[in-house]
Amino acid sequence: MLEKAVSVLDCFQEAGGSYRLAELTVRTGLSKTTVHRLAADLVRLGLLERSGDRYQLGGKLFELGTLVPRRLDLRESALPFLQDLFEATRETVHFGIREHHEVVYLERIHGHDVLPLPSRIGGRLPLTCTGVGKALLAFARPELLDEVLAAPLPGLTSHSLTDPARLRTEIEQTQVSGMAYEEQEATLGVNCIAAPVFAGGGTAVAALSVAVPMDRYRPAQLAPAVRTAALGLSRVLRNGV
Repeated sequence: MLEKAVSVLDCFQEAGGSYRLAELTVRTGLSKTTVHRLAADLVRLGLLERSGDRYQLGGKLFELGTLVPRRLDLRESALPFLQDLFEATRETVHFGIREHHEVVYLERIHGHDVLPLPSRIGGRLPLTCTGVGKALLAFARPELLDEVLAAPLPGLTSHSLTDPARLRTEIEQTQVSGMAYEEQEATLGVNCIAAPVFAGGGTAVAALSVAVPMDRYRPAQLAPAVRTAALGLSRVLRNGV
């Protein structure tokens, strides 16, 4: 079904403009019923817009198009600091950004000791269950925390914080210390330390972390390395070098 949806979008990429349903049916070679269903779904997602009986590319598609190079630039800037953090700790390193109420992972570095983590490059996890997510949440627009706490809090393990009051307290502590901690909330037996990354202003554009098995979890040793990597990357992003 995804390939068929892409074939509908490809009609617009080739020539732009707007098309009636019958024209899209001819261009894609799909049935009218299928094209109608796909077009309705793409309109709902904001990838197409409908005006009368004609369809055209939606603003969301252009927004996604601008996000791709931004993500790539951010990841390229972050890689030297992520590699330094890995060399300093020899533990799994994560780098992610926020989209709505989720973390999107742009990079993950691990050694031979691969942890059974749910994170994947390009994958998403709840902000509230991950160190990276908590760092992003703590330094997002102020009203975001209220939005997150107003909805049911997801749980990935029995240790995930699903009590709004406890989570608010922890996020407020992160805002004071500049460091986020996650203990077995995404994966049993694994803890995480994270720090926000800034490009200017008080809103985090990304966050990075180390994930560590409980038997090697030494916050006093790991936190300075995480903080140093985040500060170094923030300095580069602010200076634009």
